[in-house]
Amino acid sequence: SRGLSYTDVLKVTGQLRAEAMGSNGKAQRPDRSYYSFGAQFTKVRVDMELGQIRLEKMLGVYGAGRILNAKTARSQMLGGMIWGIGMALHEETLYDPNTGRVVSRNLADYHIPSCADAPEIAVEWITEEDTQMSPIGAKGVGELGIVGVAASIANAVYNATGKRVREFPILPERLLL
Repeated sequence: SRGLSYTDVLKVTGQLRAEAMGSNGKAQRPDRSYYSFGAQFTKVRVDMELGQIRLEKMLGVYGAGRILNAKTARSQMLGGMIWGIGMALHEETLYDPNTGRVVSRNLADYHIPSCADAPEIAVEWITEEDTQMSPIGAKGVGELGIVGVAASIANAVYNATGKRVREFPILPERLLL
């Protein structure tokens, strides 16, 4: 019945477990790309005396098919973008170059972004409902929010300073070399 939960069905039938089989079917149009995509834009302010980078604004624009829950999807993108800030500016695991062992022994020294590191962030969606891709036209957002964030920050730093840093995180000592 459509009105009963799985738990209720198991209780009514006296079963302890349920087995089911399913299939997502094949793509209706194998000649089409079904991937979500996005672009990141970042505005930074850089203090070249201290090597300090401040993020002023970020914009993520995404095409992910029909968005079924805009609030949840936006939150997913915001989380991914903040995760990307960590990748670009904070997070680093140190390894011994001779042994390959992790030198970072605890999470107390592992820096992650805080609320103070998050700038004004905007998320926009490209409207694209493609029912040839799936019956409901949705693709999915998943980890899409992080894709391109670190590169966007590095390019904004380059645009502001003329200095190309090719190693993450972008630390003051790497920026000032």
